[in-house]
Amino acid sequence: MPATKSTTFVLVHGAWHGGWCWKLLARELRKRGHEVYTPTMTGLGERSHLLSTDINLDTHITDIVNVFRWEDITDAVLVLHSYAGWPGSGAVEEIADRLRGLVYLDAFVPEDGQSNLEMQPPDRLQIIYDTRDRGEAGRPPPPAATFNIANPQHEQLVEEKMTLQPIGVTFQPVRLSGARNRVPVKAYIRAGKDTNPAFERFFEQYSNDPAWRTWKMPCGHHIMLDMPGQLADILEELGI
Repeated sequence: MPATKSTTFVLVHGAWHGGWCWKLLARELRKRGHEVYTPTMTGLGERSHLLSTDINLDTHITDIVNVFRWEDITDAVLVLHSYAGWPGSGAVEEIADRLRGLVYLDAFVPEDGQSNLEMQPPDRLQIIYDTRDRGEAGRPPPPAATFNIANPQHEQLVEEKMTLQPIGVTFQPVRLSGARNRVPVKAYIRAGKDTNPAFERFFEQYSNDPAWRTWKMPCGHHIMLDMPGQLADILEELGI
């Protein structure tokens, strides 16, 4: 069912990814008459040539905030996938008054003072510390098969396009004052076939919070690739 009016969506990618991962969803939303922005954060995707040890969480927060400022975006729905929950939450501190909706798409929902390092699975911690101790700017992605992507062609796309994740973003704590509570519509969308226990905890937490709306989708972590049409339906509903 089409939305009654056009909505502006800002879609922010997760670790090792770039704006490229939203192509199917962005195409679907634009076909329905919506305005869509898919920024790529510094050091990733087509901006991977900017990878540097100087990149930290503040860099990625600024990447998101600046899209809103330079494009004069207001009354928008911000969609945060996976890692983007960290810089996206930080960005909301500055752009909450520009949002009508905030969607965590199988994403981290941090609290003030937490860092991404605290929520890393044990098997990735050694990789993170080794990367830092060697003075390298980024850590390598896991195999695309880790994400349980339904379509083999989409899995191959992810395998080919993932780049190093800037190491500095993992260690810097996020600073939050509760601005996201001021966003009128908040939602958590969980990938039912994803195995990350942190995302499951967030889903359960917000399923019991009347201020949030929640969905569980029958697919892997890359909901925007596995189920772009169904995801567009939910985002339209949130954007009305």
